[in-house]
Amino acid sequence: MAISRVWIHCAIVALAVAACVLPALAEESGSEEPSSVLTLDVANFSETIAKHPFIVVEFYAPWCGHCKRLAPEYEKAATILSKHDPPIVLAKVDANEEINKELATKYEVKGFPTLKILRNAGTNIQDYKGPRDADGIVEHLKKQVGPASAEIKSSEDASNLIGVKKVFVVGVFPEYSGEEYMNFMAVAEKLRSDYDFGHTSDAKFLPRGHLNIYKPTVRLFKPFDELFVDTQDFDIDAFQTFIESSSVPIVTTFNKDPNNHQYITKFFNNAHAKAMLFLNFSIENIDSFKSKYQEIAEHYKGKGISFLVGDLDASQGALQYFGLEAEQTPLIVIQDINGVKFVKVHLEPDQIATWLKEYKDGNLTPFRKSEPIPEVNDEPVKIVVADNLKDVVFDSGKNVLLEFYAPWCGHCKKLAPILDEVAVSFENDANVIIAKMDATANDVPNEFEVRGYPTVFFSSASNKIVQYDGDRTAGDIINFIQKNRDTDKDTPVQSNTGKDEL
Repeated sequence: MAISRVWIHCAIVALAVAACVLPALAEESGSEEPSSVLTLDVANFSETIAKHPFIVVEFYAPWCGHCKRLAPEYEKAATILSKHDPPIVLAKVDANEEINKELATKYEVKGFPTLKILRNAGTNIQDYKGPRDADGIVEHLKKQVGPASAEIKSSEDASNLIGVKKVFVVGVFPEYSGEEYMNFMAVAEKLRSDYDFGHTSDAKFLPRGHLNIYKPTVRLFKPFDELFVDTQDFDIDAFQTFIESSSVPIVTTFNKDPNNHQYITKFFNNAHAKAMLFLNFSIENIDSFKSKYQEIAEHYKGKGISFLVGDLDASQGALQYFGLEAEQTPLIVIQDINGVKFVKVHLEPDQIATWLKEYKDGNLTPFRKSEPIPEVNDEPVKIVVADNLKDVVFDSGKNVLLEFYAPWCGHCKKLAPILDEVAVSFENDANVIIAKMDATANDVPNEFEVRGYPTVFFSSASNKIVQYDGDRTAGDIINFIQKNRDTDKDTPVQSNTGKDEL
């Protein structure tokens, strides 16, 4: 289970929503304005994509709350961008519709909404990683349709392009030709949705640092650590690795500053073990903690561990995810590449280095999070915890529908009575169990990839696991179970759905 993709996504989305101003309700009129967003499905998708060298496609589900919040912003952006020269086309696909499931699979849609940038009639596919408000969408996409790298011809160009709060990659070339230049442009095109690129023939236009660049060089500017780093290795793979590794701080800060969100995402998406220090940024010895942690992170740089420091004020979701309490801070959590966690609470600054060494030497006991197994479990929807999941799901020989939920999740609360109805319909069926697990209070096994709440999986009696992504109605869920279950031929199947089972 990828830890960030649950709580960090929810935290960032919550911050973004809180910062947005809800659009005023439009006055009702006799007719609706035509939409500037193209509606696509499997019938017209390929034909439409082939017509446009650049198009943005949103894969959404009608029941998705995030999709509903995005809809008016996406529509507003589409209206503005339709007047751009050339027009920038925005489209949408109802990925919840059965006929469009193949499209969703092809474009690796694993959650809603998912936005994809399709270039060159769909031959080049990139994830949209820009803002989700109308003005931000417009600004981001205008950059995406221009050249992948902007030429810097003056100090004024450089100051306009190279901001103090973002990563910017500049190639310095004696002339705009040759293998180095071509490789730079190829990488800029490939990574343009993630980074901003520029190129120049004169290093004196660039801010920060010396200007003695006599051969093709890439300088990556960043608003943290040493402020810029250089490379002269233009091998495409090495160049990409340089950008990815250099664009993450030695210690990532998790707080409420939206400028840090991009670095938080990169931190959790990398393949390293992750050390996460959580504490109140207002405590008296915060500088001692931060300086010691920075020193340790620099020592472990390049050794397979990434470091993050989280402000308690912004990290409640993280603590809830790990089953920890604010009163236990300062605390540190390490999650290794296999998802195994180690925890040290009530930490002092001088204990960090020793504890990390114990981790590296393999001397720590893993941290396991599980609620107690319930003594009474007689509700229609059975409670599953980490310590009894194997018995209920994998070793019971039953067909099990299992919801992973969060107690605070509004979508989960809406789904609860629907699952109760499903459970009641199968109460006389000995081969079917409807269950739920609080994924904020229990470790989720690696067999299930939970990216958000609620996430529902079905495990057949023979332990074939499939994720449920259909409509959230009792009837649809019941039909899904009947379609995917393994039936014991010796046990008659009964259901209280109002229909006789043949």
